[in-house]
Amino acid sequence: MRALNVLAAFLGGAAIGAAFGVLFAPEKGEDTRSKIAEILRKKGIRLNRDEIEDLVDEIAAEIKGEAD
Repeated sequence: MRALNVLAAFLGGAAIGAAFGVLFAPEKGEDTRSKIAEILRKKGIRLNRDEIEDLVDEIAAEIKGEAD
């Protein structure tokens, strides 16, 4: 069970690191959203354009410390 927790923490950290990398990359927002959507699709998560924009906004707010 402990190994599973370590693996989950590692994968979670990798996902967050990837999100930070994509968000801070010097690209247009539309390109960034497309990359996020593609990564999510590969993971089996399907979101429409509005849901992706909301997710990106939430992540950006968390990074800036604006979210509760």
